[in-house]
Amino acid sequence: MPIKLIVGLGNPGSEYAKTRHNAGFWWLDELCANERISLKPEKKFHGNAARLSAAGQEIWLLQPMTFMNVSGRAVQALATFYKIAPSEILVVYDELDLLPGTVKMKQGGSGSHNGIRDIVAQLGSQDFWRLRIGIGHPGDRNAVIGYVLQAPRAEEREAIEESISRSLQIYPQIANGDLQAAMLKLHTRPKADADSKEEKK
Repeated sequence: MPIKLIVGLGNPGSEYAKTRHNAGFWWLDELCANERISLKPEKKFHGNAARLSAAGQEIWLLQPMTFMNVSGRAVQALATFYKIAPSEILVVYDELDLLPGTVKMKQGGSGSHNGIRDIVAQLGSQDFWRLRIGIGHPGDRNAVIGYVLQAPRAEEREAIEESISRSLQIYPQIANGDLQAAMLKLHTRPKADADSKEEKK
């Protein structure tokens, strides 16, 4: 089933722009740059949005401007207006349980991410797809809030940017609705890359 809505999660405002919690925004910004389109404010969808034509269909792109904890309001508004099913939605966001440089894709599941929990609540479904961009964990549950609202260290930012660029390579498969192929390509590390990492050990 083709994806009809891609959502990048983050917090609005310049003070949050470089923080780990905005990795979903970074991903969508890079996709827009690659496709030479711009997101524009859409009040009725509580965010910045754009339409992208791909594989003979239109895909909506959305950055909720509601703050992370209430991201579901924007997703639900656009999905309801255009009759987009949860299984036709891909949400891109930062993932504490993955190291910087790691990116994974899956469908469904609840998750502990506040933005994801609100989207589940607003849609009444866990069936949407997720693209999880690793940001690492501070090691202390009590330090998580401060950690995600800080900018990553230079080497972490470099690893996160590399994972974003790598995951954007599967956009053609996502646009074509071939999500199994997208996951296979994303999760299969090229042999040359694997060999180079072995040599560095």
